[in-house]
Amino acid sequence: SMRTTWREGDQDKAVTAPMSLIVSAFAPVVDARQSVTPQLQPEEAAVLLLLDLGRGANRLGGSALAQVWGQLGDAAPDVENPQDLAAFFTLVQEFLQDGLLLAYHDRSDGGLLVTLLEMAFAGHCGLQLDLEALPGQPLGQLFSEEAGAVVQLARADVAAFSARAAELGLADCLHLLGEATSGDVIVIRSGATDLLTDSRARLQQLWARTSYEIQSLRDHPECARQEYERLAAADPGLSMALSFDAQEDISAPYIATGVRPPVAILREQGVNGQVEMAAAFHRAGFATFDVHMSDLLAGRRDLAGFRGLVACGGFSYGDVLGAGEGWAKSVLFNPGLRDAFSEFFARRDTFTLGVCNGCQMVSTLKDLIPGAGHWPRFVRNRSEQFEARYALARVEPGPSVLLADMAGSHLPIAVAHGEGRAEFADAAAQSACEASGGVALRYLENDLSVATRYPANPNGSPAGITGLTSSDGRATIMMPHPERVFRTVQCSWAPTDCGEDGGWLRLFRNARRWVD
Repeated sequence: SMRTTWREGDQDKAVTAPMSLIVSAFAPVVDARQSVTPQLQPEEAAVLLLLDLGRGANRLGGSALAQVWGQLGDAAPDVENPQDLAAFFTLVQEFLQDGLLLAYHDRSDGGLLVTLLEMAFAGHCGLQLDLEALPGQPLGQLFSEEAGAVVQLARADVAAFSARAAELGLADCLHLLGEATSGDVIVIRSGATDLLTDSRARLQQLWARTSYEIQSLRDHPECARQEYERLAAADPGLSMALSFDAQEDISAPYIATGVRPPVAILREQGVNGQVEMAAAFHRAGFATFDVHMSDLLAGRRDLAGFRGLVACGGFSYGDVLGAGEGWAKSVLFNPGLRDAFSEFFARRDTFTLGVCNGCQMVSTLKDLIPGAGHWPRFVRNRSEQFEARYALARVEPGPSVLLADMAGSHLPIAVAHGEGRAEFADAAAQSACEASGGVALRYLENDLSVATRYPANPNGSPAGITGLTSSDGRATIMMPHPERVFRTVQCSWAPTDCGEDGGWLRLFRNARRWVD
């Protein structure tokens, strides 16, 4: 707790916050890949089950429903037997470790109805449910916030799940609800009584309405409207298609030689992406060196000994007011550093990568980089907010040595920036850049068209442009973060048949192949 004391006149005063006990607990995660989300899989051979630790009590005290009606209620949800909670945890963990849970969502704020709808929203699917076998009346069944969860299981695994629940003393807590369906219709019945029939899209827009109204006032109103309208649009979801085999380690022959070319992982005040960047380049066969701008200014490091220079991202100078440009000016306004960077860029045996703030920084150095005069500057996102998303991008044909053999591939990538909107001098400059093959990456809608609307285009860049390359391909800049998704386990979504290596690892392996 935080406590402040002071004296006012002849009285001692104090404020303590928060006025509650906070208990924090930690546990090791052995394998992050053994996880499950609320996203339903609309499969005919799967069902939804409720694990009700309230054992049918359906107490409504303190619930969201009670608050809507200006009431407090009499009895609040509780777990009468702590052993039920331990048994619940054991049951869920066992089936999670065996990979048998298709989806999972705890029952909490809003009760069972909101739990089920949020799962349908995540899966962009419908529901066919029957609550007749549940204890109590529909109001309590749907809105009680008793402890518990909804899980999705294959029908073939229900018997084993039920048997294990019975062994753990949870047989009375387990109830069959129904199934997820393809399409957009939500149907909830209690026997012959129809409780709710509506569209997923309409309900999701109702669910998001308050956030939309706040976003319209806080952010760019047109961006808020585009994101809200997208909830009701047909959306095939994320996808991935590669022009190469992500599991093929093209850097392996070079790693086998024992030679690890040195690459400078460059950072400045506030940068936080250097560790992941170093890990990706190390995985591809480089010797990585942590180089701070203060090292270069003080002469402790010299770019002359490096084959690669990577300007990292993550809140340099607070990620505001042209943060990357400020970083670049520490080079441009220092004659010694300006010469050192110019000499590095001019060497034909070097490559350069700029990501996020590093993209903004390297783009500002374009006058020092051969063949980069067509690059734009990067300014405040159109949404007027920091954007942290998982976006879909396509690799464009072009000379980038880091994106060799990747043209035509589309795959998701992490986005995290406040100033990522590409701003060209004029329309002619943009056209010249595109005609020269200087555009390396574009954002895509989930239907694979070029993203021009928010949030698929998270920063408002023209024609979805989010990555560029120099005319000889040795310098590449991009706003998204390939280093944050070079392993499949890092990805918040990936196709189920992906191996250990993420698609973006090829970028780093291309660098290793190129330096030889």
